[in-house]
Amino acid sequence: MLPGKLEILYEDEYIIAINKPPKMLVIQDRFNKLEENLHDILAKLYSEIYTLHRLDKETSGVIIFAKDSLTHKELSIQFEKHKVQKTYHLLVKGLPKENVGVINLPIGKKNAHENIMVIDRKNGKPSITNYKVLKKFKQYTLIEAMPLTGRTHQIRVHFKAIGLPLAVDKLYSNNEKIFLSDIKPKFTPSVKGEKPLMERLTLHAYSIEFIHPNTKQKMRIVAEHFKDFRSLLRNLEKYGN
Repeated sequence: MLPGKLEILYEDEYIIAINKPPKMLVIQDRFNKLEENLHDILAKLYSEIYTLHRLDKETSGVIIFAKDSLTHKELSIQFEKHKVQKTYHLLVKGLPKENVGVINLPIGKKNAHENIMVIDRKNGKPSITNYKVLKKFKQYTLIEAMPLTGRTHQIRVHFKAIGLPLAVDKLYSNNEKIFLSDIKPKFTPSVKGEKPLMERLTLHAYSIEFIHPNTKQKMRIVAEHFKDFRSLLRNLEKYGN
């Protein structure tokens, strides 16, 4: 049995899919090897476990692991050939002009010593993100994004580049939290202060599609939003229009 805070979205003898909680690592941190991570949790429960892809620590949502080396190899080929379709939901600051679009901008490292990515038209790697608007609010937009490439921080960098940074992203939008006072007109916090509605990336890995390497069936696994994301969207529906 997995710890109670981990939701299994799908499992068979070959793969397991988890709805990764926000602020949990996928693999061991190289600087803090004692910090809890999904791979180590699963490795204690299964004789073999293999990482196929990653999510940023603050990003929630669906992630899959392989239970044997052959499954890992075959699924890795699908990832490498861009045959795996990942869909994300993100809340951005601002309103796009178009409801459907494609961002085709190359991405590279800002410098060799930092894990900060930038649009680099000269030396960057080709990077493409399809997107469509799910819901527009007064100041924010809920977007569904389908990256066709898998660059580090691709969605975060691409949407910043078109003037629509994530509503919360301390690295790329300089905004670490979102409060009800950011949404509700004339809201006055209590004397004790105001707790944030969300204080991590407003980014959720909503679904993943691939061909099961053993059954050859097309799989689509969906992860519902976590509590903080749901609460933020409810308040936007109520006060942010």
